[in-house]
Amino acid sequence: RELLPPWLVIVAGLTGIVLLCVSTKDVPMAPLRTKYGIVLDAGPSRTILFIYQWTTTKANKTGVIRGCSSCPVQGPGVSSYSDSPQKAGKSLEPCLSWAQNEVPAEQHSQTPLYLGATTSMRQLNLTHPILSDGLLAALTGTLKSSPFSFQGAQILSSSEEEAFNWVAVNYVLENFFKYDWRGQLVPSGKGMAGVLSVGGTSAQLTSELEAEQQAAKEGVRLQLYGQTHRVQSRRCPCHGTEQLRSRLLSLLIQ
Repeated sequence: RELLPPWLVIVAGLTGIVLLCVSTKDVPMAPLRTKYGIVLDAGPSRTILFIYQWTTTKANKTGVIRGCSSCPVQGPGVSSYSDSPQKAGKSLEPCLSWAQNEVPAEQHSQTPLYLGATTSMRQLNLTHPILSDGLLAALTGTLKSSPFSFQGAQILSSSEEEAFNWVAVNYVLENFFKYDWRGQLVPSGKGMAGVLSVGGTSAQLTSELEAEQQAAKEGVRLQLYGQTHRVQSRRCPCHGTEQLRSRLLSLLIQ
């Protein structure tokens, strides 16, 4: 049996001793920096402020986020303030003050702040566009006065809202990616779930288009975690909770 040269054994032994003696403090690793983002979901009945956080780690050029905390805004939805838009902006102030304590002060100016309005504001914009513009202007004024980096306040289209719902559900179900045994982010290999959203007056079914339909113009195109998805919503009028309740009451009366 061939033996190792004595000098090689000595060098290997010295190397092992050095590695054992070096403290982890001698080879510091740069900590992953935590970033924050704030989203205000202005729905028909109320507005909720959500704080999200993430690190510089990305999965195929898309961030990996997690919900941090939330603050329900006191009062009704913003569309209820159409006659007094300044009150709509003022209603956001308590939650914005709360968010300033949740996000580290040194990151306030770097934290993006968004507001997205949905169903009731879409309806108000169709019937009274001047009133909806006044509300958005009042909300924008309040959000701009905060120390955060205001990125915009807008009324989401129905297709955009349902696409975001689809992303949220499949993200929570870990259908986009998973962690392998090494702790690395890899594609999950699972299929995407469809989402049924039931509102007051209608229901929407959102799902991903089949591969042969990917070239279709309709739908929303999303680039997430290294893959392209095109999702489409199908609206079911008169299948919302209020409509179903009315049908039930009618049957009971009969």
